[in-house]
Amino acid sequence: MKEMFLLKYGEIALKGANRASFESVLMKNIRRRLADLGEFTVMKSQSTIAVIPQNGDPDLDEAYDRLSKVFGISAMSRSAVVEKSFESICAGLPYLDGALARAGTFKVSAKRSDKTFPLGSPEISARIGHELLKRHPHLKVDVHHPDVEVWVEVRDRAAYLHAGQQPGAGGIPVGTGGRAALLLSGGIDSPVAGYMMAKRGVQIMAVHFASPPYTSERALLKVKELCRRMTAYTGRVKLAVVGFTEIQQEIGLHCPEDYFTLIMRRFMMEIASRIAAENECGALVTGESLGQVASQTMKALACTDDASSLPVLRPVIGMDKEEIVAIARRIDTFETSILPYEDCCTVFTPRHPKTKPNLEAVIKAERNLDREALIQRALEQAEYLRITYDTDFAEE
Repeated sequence: MKEMFLLKYGEIALKGANRASFESVLMKNIRRRLADLGEFTVMKSQSTIAVIPQNGDPDLDEAYDRLSKVFGISAMSRSAVVEKSFESICAGLPYLDGALARAGTFKVSAKRSDKTFPLGSPEISARIGHELLKRHPHLKVDVHHPDVEVWVEVRDRAAYLHAGQQPGAGGIPVGTGGRAALLLSGGIDSPVAGYMMAKRGVQIMAVHFASPPYTSERALLKVKELCRRMTAYTGRVKLAVVGFTEIQQEIGLHCPEDYFTLIMRRFMMEIASRIAAENECGALVTGESLGQVASQTMKALACTDDASSLPVLRPVIGMDKEEIVAIARRIDTFETSILPYEDCCTVFTPRHPKTKPNLEAVIKAERNLDREALIQRALEQAEYLRITYDTDFAEE
């Protein structure tokens, strides 16, 4: 029996005249995610996207898992494909045996998009329900709270059988919301911020600041692995690794200690802005949460934003740590984020950082530095990597 996936989208349906372009990007993203699993036909079918395996024996469990992480899909089901006749639909009922064997109650819902089909939706539901009761005498009908909801969808090309839908990743397709550069520290918050912006259709690149020998190769490997895990949702990620040691040393030698973190963050914002502009990004993304640390107060954020030439998006700004950790666990970045390898934000941490800084005082403190020369050297020495989900860092 032929098996395929039915993918339904929610928000895309509201895009009016732009809907077709959103659908096109979503189908391109689906094809890209499944490309190495085999040949799949991806096509629109009456407000649903059908994904049909073709040649060979692709891993459908892996395909289903990957599709569950593609933004733009609100609901999905794994379905049997049968011809559009009542007899063929009945012949396909064994496909549902596994789901129904574990259930005590069920209901049948039918959707007849092809109005030439001789049976209406209520009649399809009643007759298929009768056939299933004969096949599974232990079942009882419960139309309000069934253990399993069986669906029969009669569409333009075929009929489809499945045992209910599972939620998809939601959001809108990556690539429909522009590009942005994520400041990726290696902690818990920034991968979550990248995930949340990708859910709004933003194509993410990442900028990481490394400070060898104060930060180790393992710390950099950790960041690469976080990028790899993010690609399950964001698609491929371009990572810029910026050497930050000289800048931090100069700040430590020439600036007041209580301004260390703020001045460091301002350098990061300006460098990331320039990298972002060179890569056609329209914004920066950070994982800052209001009040979480001294550099994330309103006045501190205003000081760091002043150094950016681009808008700064902070999707977790109003979330507490527990909320952020819950998302990190769900997207499988948490265990990597808590590996005990320090990032450069923990180097040269002041004992008493300013929580209510004055911007003019911060800028005055920076005048002790050759700011532009430091930025130019950092940009010239930046390294770039392209990371996909199958990138292997095990040998590094």
